[in-house]
Amino acid sequence: MTRDLSRLLRPRSIALFGGGWAANVVTQLKKSGFDGHIWPVNPKRADILGVPCLASIDDLPAAPDASFIGVNRDATIEVVERLSAMGAGGATCFASGFLESENETTGGADLQARLIKAAGTMPILGPNCYGLINYLDTVTLWPDQHGGLAVDSGVAIVAQSSNIAINMTMQARGLPIAYVIAAGNQAQTGASDLAASLLDDDRVTAIGLYLEGFGDIRALEAFAAKARARRKPVVAIKIGRSDKARAATMTHTASLAGNAAAGSALLRRLGIIEVETIAVFLETLKLLHSLGPLPGASICSVSCSGGEASLMADLSSGSKLEFTDFAASQRAALKAELGPIVSIANPLDYHTFIWGDVPRMTRVFSTVMAETFDLTVFILDMPRADRCDPSGYQCAVDAIIAARAETGARVAVLASLPENMSDHFTRRFMDAGVAVLHGMSEGIAAIAAAIEAGQTNAVAPQPLLLSEQVPSKASILSESASKAALSGFGLKIPRAAAALSLDEVMQKAQSLDQPLALKGTGLAHKSDAGLVALNLVDHASLMAAANRMGGIATGYLVEEMVVGGLAEVLVGITRDPTGIFLLTLGAGGVLTELLADTASLLLPATRADIETALKSLRIGRQLEGYRGKPAADLQALSDAVLAICAYAEAHGDRLLELEVNPLIARAGDAVAVDALIRLNIADHNKEITL
Repeated sequence: MTRDLSRLLRPRSIALFGGGWAANVVTQLKKSGFDGHIWPVNPKRADILGVPCLASIDDLPAAPDASFIGVNRDATIEVVERLSAMGAGGATCFASGFLESENETTGGADLQARLIKAAGTMPILGPNCYGLINYLDTVTLWPDQHGGLAVDSGVAIVAQSSNIAINMTMQARGLPIAYVIAAGNQAQTGASDLAASLLDDDRVTAIGLYLEGFGDIRALEAFAAKARARRKPVVAIKIGRSDKARAATMTHTASLAGNAAAGSALLRRLGIIEVETIAVFLETLKLLHSLGPLPGASICSVSCSGGEASLMADLSSGSKLEFTDFAASQRAALKAELGPIVSIANPLDYHTFIWGDVPRMTRVFSTVMAETFDLTVFILDMPRADRCDPSGYQCAVDAIIAARAETGARVAVLASLPENMSDHFTRRFMDAGVAVLHGMSEGIAAIAAAIEAGQTNAVAPQPLLLSEQVPSKASILSESASKAALSGFGLKIPRAAAALSLDEVMQKAQSLDQPLALKGTGLAHKSDAGLVALNLVDHASLMAAANRMGGIATGYLVEEMVVGGLAEVLVGITRDPTGIFLLTLGAGGVLTELLADTASLLLPATRADIETALKSLRIGRQLEGYRGKPAADLQALSDAVLAICAYAEAHGDRLLELEVNPLIARAGDAVAVDALIRLNIADHNKEITL
């Protein structure tokens, strides 16, 4: 159900229920200058800060647009039910002790179900959340201090942690914040629904998400599609990156690709820019607010210090930033202004010969900006005003602003240390259309994120493959059964025969072409247990290999060995706890986990996605032909991956994990020489086979 959140987000009347916490909200509303109606409901007080209290909910003069409910969890349900019945616009539920406390056996799940039922069609935030701040309309439905100011436009932040939300409002980086909303445990209204509603406000320039979990994946897809259509960039922090991979893993894939990989792949697929720290989160939002997504990666760095120029180059190494060369005419103009001692290079150290000469500095800066760089960045740390005199640096401020006005270029000022750019100068620059970045590492990461935002595909991706089945008992298919199942979807496999005894091995091997491979069955990771023998070219070597495995293997698989391989590729698919399916492509074979050379996609994946991912791997050079060897057949390799994906999509209701390792890439085809499939089954007594 899509609920109308407009009254809750932009209320003209607010009701408050409770004691001290509700009083705190009144304090914040008066402090922010909210000019709508404030109706505290408290039978024990005559007024709160001069605002008359109502004795009961029945005394409300009208259905409030928004409410803050700061009473205990049982009373919260009663208040929500009454507000919903009278047609209120929405409410914030401050109390905790609902589903988030279910592990403590407090009955939280039942209370949460009752809360949702009581709310009906009325939107609610939380429970266990602070509420919302709307700095555009001076609405502070918030029971604590905050650090924001009224703005005309800005970014909107939705956080699943109230405390993190408070911390973000306290930033001193010049980021204009339009909304801050704490989502709490999202009993009814999820973070995606809140963010989608915020897109409707034309004053919101970008969206920031602080996520502890993804919740409703379909709602997140819908929000991302809406953001893409509105051309508003989205930045996210997803915590939980350090979670260990699933405990119940049978494949290398599952041990390599934990929940963090799936989360990152999900955000990337939806065009949401993922960052790792709060500082980079805020800097990225600020850059996107000021300049929007960057159309390309061509960056020019300008400073009056060789140290700063070198540090910019070093810290940007391996990032998306490209320090492209100056044009010939530009080099000549810069050389004429800066003299023979200054080397004209990007990053540019223009020295201090022109320092203090504002017209000359402006000409130099305008010359730099006139080239088609996607962003010009000036490294500038201002002296601290309490101990120094910043006036000597005013020439740089004036020249940067004048050059930007003259050229209309995308320009940012970057302080190498976050504290070296005061609020005064930050506002001066930003009022002039110059973005300000605090901290060199954070600023470079923000620029890289803005470049990524500019590369987001304008076409929405296909809906994700999702499974709503709850995992239960697992059935593990044998290697031969796994390969046979995948072969039915077009995956090429070697000719093979299963055997239970040594005599049967020798008999069935006669129908196969040498060289042969012999595998002992009964364990998932056969190589680790010595259950794989390769390059068997005669009767004696085959018998010796089978004898070595006899004490461990429960059976045998003898097959024609695949020769002429150019690269070994791992293809794995795992079902994430969210129900999405993660496709992992990487370097295969026995060194898979040691190399950890992987790329992640979500299903369904296109051929173009798969080929791009394969080329991004370190073994991509092997696939393209390396040191005189021929190139692998990339189309055949992609066909093989697509066949594996087709099996997963056909069995998405049961599949838990699947791995083909290795998939041998050759000049004319790709052959799967090992495979393992783990399926979800309802019958817990079904035999599990390897």
